[in-house]
Amino acid sequence: MIRLDKSEDGLWRVTIARPDKANSLTRAMLVELAEIAEAAQDSRAIILTGEGKVFSAGMDLEAAKTGLATDPVWERLSGAIAALPGLSIAALNGTVAGGAIGMVLACDLRLSVASAKIFYPVMRLGFLPQPSDPGRLVQLIGLSRAKTILMAGQKIEAEQALQWGLFDKIVEAQDLLDTAKALCADTLSATADHAAAIKALCQRTP
Repeated sequence: MIRLDKSEDGLWRVTIARPDKANSLTRAMLVELAEIAEAAQDSRAIILTGEGKVFSAGMDLEAAKTGLATDPVWERLSGAIAALPGLSIAALNGTVAGGAIGMVLACDLRLSVASAKIFYPVMRLGFLPQPSDPGRLVQLIGLSRAKTILMAGQKIEAEQALQWGLFDKIVEAQDLLDTAKALCADTLSATADHAAAIKALCQRTP
């Protein structure tokens, strides 16, 4: 249910492939994603996307009954993505919800189709968000907008997410992966050390 494609130039494309279940995530899928992200420390760039019309509906409802909502595997995954020395891009083929938002926030860039929405219903469902998610969300869009998502439970449309800085670009569905690949071109053409150095400078606290 997780598909990994590697190109010779160091680009890894990871696809969540469970479209019949809106790409909802089981623990086994999360572990596989985390292991890929950890192994991708040697990649040059990585693109995360989904199959079908939804990026991911978040946690599988059956898995939720077994305590997946509080499993550390979520933080393991987002932490591994955030630690990648190369460029990471979330190519959102559709809506992203719940815990799946963590891996999206951990990416360097977020592309989206126009029909995508983002919502994180932790207040309504009685769960806490992943520990690192609120901080990343605040850093991207500010405190009150983060509370709009996490506390007011609002669904944010792609255009609004773009205006807020949560999404970086909205593209046509047929152009999504090509656009993501094009954004990786400079990083793929540079040395790994050079790319890592620039990323480190970007992430340095002023």
